[in-house]
Amino acid sequence: MSTTVDYYELLECERDADGATLKSAYRKLAMKYHPDKNAGCKDSEAKFKAVSEAYEVLKDPQKRAAYDRYGHAAFQNGGGGGGGAQDFGAFSDIFESVFGEFMGGGRGGGRAQPRRGADLRYDMEISLEEAFHGKSTEITVDVSAQCDTCQGTGAKPGTQATTCRHCAGHGKVRAQQGFFVVERACPVCQGSGQVIADPCADCRGDGRIERTKTLAVNVPPGVDEGTRIRLTGEGEAGPRGAPAGDLYIFLHVKRHAIFEREGTTLFARAPISFTTAALGGMLSIPGLDGAKHEIKIPAGIQSGKQLRQRGAGMPVLQGRGQGDLVVQIEVETPTKLSTRQRELLELFRETETGDECPASHGFFAKLKGVFAGE
Repeated sequence: MSTTVDYYELLECERDADGATLKSAYRKLAMKYHPDKNAGCKDSEAKFKAVSEAYEVLKDPQKRAAYDRYGHAAFQNGGGGGGGAQDFGAFSDIFESVFGEFMGGGRGGGRAQPRRGADLRYDMEISLEEAFHGKSTEITVDVSAQCDTCQGTGAKPGTQATTCRHCAGHGKVRAQQGFFVVERACPVCQGSGQVIADPCADCRGDGRIERTKTLAVNVPPGVDEGTRIRLTGEGEAGPRGAPAGDLYIFLHVKRHAIFEREGTTLFARAPISFTTAALGGMLSIPGLDGAKHEIKIPAGIQSGKQLRQRGAGMPVLQGRGQGDLVVQIEVETPTKLSTRQRELLELFRETETGDECPASHGFFAKLKGVFAGE
């Protein structure tokens, strides 16, 4: 990505945007351009990396202050290490070099620390039944894993890396720029503090190779849309034996044909005949637990009335008990009647007194009074 692209423009935010606005904008764009949703699209992959780089800088107050003042120059690596998230430590290096003596010392005296591998995201779709019962499954992911040939060192077996003479193993060099003493990644070892004279033939000195891994995943009962499962150490391997990142599995629950969910409560709509609504009866609904739940319908029930069955909803995630099942009644008016049914309904209408349906009787009584001038 060209360093001339403004980070605020990449995130589609104003320069005075607060942290919450930046985070929201980044999540929206990251979901839009994520490689998993745009397989094989180089433009989307580049855009995803660009917005990730922009957010990595702007979410940190120190880095953002440096960027607002100096632009991309604040993060340029004099050693030619290229752009990207791995180079975003420049401003903190500047800050600590200038103010470290007043604040208890900087990092210049320490050895280069291994950089942890990147975290990964995996999106998994499950059914509502699987969310109810839980699920044990396997997934395959393509990751940068530790090279088995060199055991992650990056050096040819039988050899080892040596301390970089240019930076004495610190991974950084200092340079005077006006009033500032600036620390930058060492141009010889690229910040690692070590030099590999004879690199491993399989990983070419990186200590990592691309590999497809099969991982076991246990989805606990009660998970919901957006629930995140963390697999520690299953992300990208760190370079040259550094710790691996984590793999985060984001769950997405498919829409169900019958039930809708709100937390641990399940909702369902149940159409019933007008005779059942008038006389009452029983409603049998098969639950996600495999049992049939019998719900009593009181006589005279109206459309929109909700009936609750305790303990027939979703299980509590990592807890005990279950939520409720709520059934909303919808009274259905018959559209096709036999001759006999019509005769019986006509007979029923002839015997009506108005007390059978007090709401409609009262409404028409009010209308009559209005138009009669009462």
